[in-house]
Amino acid sequence: MVLLFSSEFKSKKIKTENNKKVKKRKQDEFLFPFQDIKSKKTKNKKGEVLDGKKKAKKEPEEKWKWWEEERYTDGVKWKFLEHKGPVFAPPYEPLPSHVKFYYDGKPMKLSLEAEEVATFFAKMLDHEYTTKDIFRKNFFKDWRKEMTAEEKSKITDLTKCDFTEMSEYFKAQSEARKAMTKEDKQKIKEENERTLQQYGFCIMDNHRERIANFRIEPPGLFRGRGDHPKMGMLKRRIRPEDIIVNCSKDSKHPEPPPGTRWKEVRHDNKVTWLVSWTENIQGSIKYIMLNPSSRIKGEKDWQKYETARRLKKCVDHIRNQYREDWKSKEMRIRQRAVALYFIDKLALRAGNEKEEGETADTVGCCSLRVEHISLYPEKDGQEYVVEFDFLGKDSIRYYNKVPVEKRVFKNLQLFMENKELDDDLFDRLNTSILNKHLQELMDGLTAKVFRTYNASITLQQQLKELTNVEENIPAKILSYNRANRAVAILCNHQRAPPKTFEKSMQNLQSKIDAKRDQLADAKRELKSAKADAKVRKDEKSKKAVETKKKAVQRVEEQLMKLEVQATDREENKQIALGTSKLNYLDPRISVAWCKKWGIPVEKIYNKTQREKFAWAIDMADQDFEF
Repeated sequence: MVLLFSSEFKSKKIKTENNKKVKKRKQDEFLFPFQDIKSKKTKNKKGEVLDGKKKAKKEPEEKWKWWEEERYTDGVKWKFLEHKGPVFAPPYEPLPSHVKFYYDGKPMKLSLEAEEVATFFAKMLDHEYTTKDIFRKNFFKDWRKEMTAEEKSKITDLTKCDFTEMSEYFKAQSEARKAMTKEDKQKIKEENERTLQQYGFCIMDNHRERIANFRIEPPGLFRGRGDHPKMGMLKRRIRPEDIIVNCSKDSKHPEPPPGTRWKEVRHDNKVTWLVSWTENIQGSIKYIMLNPSSRIKGEKDWQKYETARRLKKCVDHIRNQYREDWKSKEMRIRQRAVALYFIDKLALRAGNEKEEGETADTVGCCSLRVEHISLYPEKDGQEYVVEFDFLGKDSIRYYNKVPVEKRVFKNLQLFMENKELDDDLFDRLNTSILNKHLQELMDGLTAKVFRTYNASITLQQQLKELTNVEENIPAKILSYNRANRAVAILCNHQRAPPKTFEKSMQNLQSKIDAKRDQLADAKRELKSAKADAKVRKDEKSKKAVETKKKAVQRVEEQLMKLEVQATDREENKQIALGTSKLNYLDPRISVAWCKKWGIPVEKIYNKTQREKFAWAIDMADQDFEF
């Protein structure tokens, strides 16, 4: 393997460590990238030297604090990048001879290409998708493209196709995997770990960084979200000839599988992707990127929230500006101002954000049609009410009734005059025009920045209102989740209740009932101990009373924790808290709240999330203000 340490690529100093040690470790990291790197030995309380594995779990000083280093300029993302390339989907394994496909009641042997596509449908046979007309139509059309001329002439009607035996075979395989022995499962786990160590990391600027999605998605049937018009179409197998690899010139380039070649090898250090290809359904470009905990992803997040914080300084001026524009003599300026009001106050997406080839009927603010809103001069005791009803991103329904300012209401009436239901509400506006205007108001400002700003500022305000200094940790965490939920509702982050929701709630209720019985028993024992102490009046009986008191307190705390958990689950069953927490809320707000109230950060962010937001956990103190 070639050494990387030319003068051009020397590691920058890390403030927390001696630079010579850092350099030595970086060399070890590069030379032995898939082994645990050992530094100074540590001892436990008994003075015993711990082995490498135990020590590795407790090495916060080994974390790369990239946020303490200088950042690259001129759009450069890295100076050195080396990786092993992607892991391709395994080749198709033909069905055993006893598993038959039937057409019109008779067994029929399919060619390998046709059989593979048939298995995609068979695996989904019990799914609702395979009952939908558009899914079946698209599947059958693409399946026929894979058939031989003879198969095409015979298979002309999907309703005459019987995939039952195939489906049962895959169900049996699934059950067999679940019933594997511990030893077999361990073997698979070890093989996956070996693959991860080989392909799941890259060397970027002398640091070993985790790659997010190094496996190429296998072929299958496109599902899409909502009633997507392309559902059921065949997602083709991605081959090395479809792949563009990105790495540095002086790195060891990834080797394609034997007998194949890459489409192209690039050396573009102004992009952050390692591998790219174009998928056949939407014609969109897919990428292999670094893990969310990487420097590149972390810097992007940090910059996103800093831009939103800059908006805080000028948001009042922008709001005054668009209010003035409601009275403009130019219709385009009025439309722009009303749209910006909706983006600001309702956290609507801008719209026109579909990928090329996307044809699902989803809209955002700028692409709203007349049919998507209804106006009510008075409704439910409120004046000037606008009712929104449309499909937003991922075909999630947005339904909301909101009172608006009188001038906004009058403008909407004006925009809707002499228009058909399928006409654009803002016919003189699109996302490009809106974003160009926003850029003039503040450098880097887009509609998405408004969404990030409003989400973060709402969390901060809600945490101040809902956190009670007297409450214990479980109650404070409930308050945090309620603040998070206010943001998720603002951003319309919905989800269907989990399939296991009812069962998990029943289990939780059973635990609560059992804990209540335990508390009743503990109180009875305390009462009995008090009576006994009254009679005996000795030290032993007094100690027994204290012990029983502590037992009651302990069970009361456990019961409260379970009851808080039940409330939390019930309130959030249809709200997706994770989307806003990971993408729209400045993590420093949550970290500062945790530090202020003595809440372990682990209660708010899981291990993966803590790695993603390591920069925020390190830099935010309890006084941080968004």
